[in-house]
Amino acid sequence: MERRDQEDDEERRHLSGGGIVHPAWPTVDGPLGLSPEESVAYARRFFRWGFALLPWLWAVNCLYFWPVLRVRPSDLPASSPLALLRPYVLRSAIGFTIFTVFLSIWALIFMIGGKSLFGSVWDDIVMYNVADKLGLTGWY
Repeated sequence: MERRDQEDDEERRHLSGGGIVHPAWPTVDGPLGLSPEESVAYARRFFRWGFALLPWLWAVNCLYFWPVLRVRPSDLPASSPLALLRPYVLRSAIGFTIFTVFLSIWALIFMIGGKSLFGSVWDDIVMYNVADKLGLTGWY
């Protein structure tokens, strides 16, 4: 137990600059997670795969690397691996926010507008009447 505390203190001293203590580990699972060098590769991978219509990976990126996201960029030393990690996590947060806004707008348009907004096309684009279209409702 004492050795782990010493390692954490050494890591904090290594990552701190100007008396400000930075997160010792870049991930939320602490010493059980990834090293700072591995974290950069994973964050980059999550960020890039988020563009492949998998924006939930951006949310995972933000949640997993939360300790890095909540540190101000001016507090990170430029030579720290966390300084390389932060842009990917921050861009993932921005991408997920934009995705969430667009998804919410799309859902609200369908909920509020409905048939009055889309007219006769409404019956072709909604999914709740699939059983009627396939004739599956009269057999019970």
